[in-house]
Amino acid sequence: MTREQCGQASTNPQGAVVASERATTLRHDRMGVRRWCPVSMSKVELHFGAATDVGRVREHNEDSYLAEPPVFVVADGMGGHHGGDVASRIVAEEFARMAHEGYDRSRGAQAVTETLRAAQRRIGEYAEQQRAGQDDWYAGTTVVAALLVEDDETDKWLLVNMGDSRIYRINQGALDQISVDHSLVQELMDAGVLSPEDAATHPDRHVITRALGGPELPEPDFFLLPLPSAERLVLVSDGVTGMIGDDLLERILTEATDPRDAADRVVSAAVAAGGNDNATAVVVDVVGWQSRDASYDAEQQRLSLEEKLGAQPFAREP
Repeated sequence: MTREQCGQASTNPQGAVVASERATTLRHDRMGVRRWCPVSMSKVELHFGAATDVGRVREHNEDSYLAEPPVFVVADGMGGHHGGDVASRIVAEEFARMAHEGYDRSRGAQAVTETLRAAQRRIGEYAEQQRAGQDDWYAGTTVVAALLVEDDETDKWLLVNMGDSRIYRINQGALDQISVDHSLVQELMDAGVLSPEDAATHPDRHVITRALGGPELPEPDFFLLPLPSAERLVLVSDGVTGMIGDDLLERILTEATDPRDAADRVVSAAVAAGGNDNATAVVVDVVGWQSRDASYDAEQQRLSLEEKLGAQPFAREP
């Protein structure tokens, strides 16, 4: 793994940082990029890390991610080289544009919907160009995203899901899955005809029911989460969850106090378990925030969380 300092962290399979005009190229095969720095936006301080790996089976990494606070994204592309990798990168680029240009934090869901529409349009245009003479050519992608919004004048996480990439939280030392997979096996489990154990080996476990890149834009799921209820957020592609169980994921995320190390260890565990797919993880810690209540001690809250998470204060440049 290579470690980098603050900045945009949207990567394509070749490791190019595509979310910023300050783009550089990072060569990696089974390597990742991880970033960690605090961000102060509306008096919310975040530490974060990210890692991605092509795995042991695939030749190309079709996952992309974005870590541009206060916006975080993981997208898992489908369609092969020059298909899924481009589709997932488009999603990261569009969310990076939203983060860079800014958005009305009281209208977070609308901003996300507009961003998804822009990504869907670009993926469709790209597909039309590539599909000439190849009727079965396809480019699509899942997406999970987390961004800070305001609700009733309170800072909250807005979480977004489309497909089978997942969002988890760590709350009081326990792992909790927030998103619900848009997949055939999830529908069968919801109907009571398939157990979670059987779903893990079902032949159609990779069939998803919502994704960007199809003829119509599906409805995403939205979740609103108060900051105190998520000490740590985790966004992962199914190359992680398809290889390691929730018990191991929880152990890694509760033992690794640095979000960079947490992301690295999650991806490394997925690769060590077989690495059948590309694996990507973005880990975000809420280290501190300031309440609008004047009696609230924001500094004490930050120190309390640092002590609980094992985080150390970030030394800012003078």
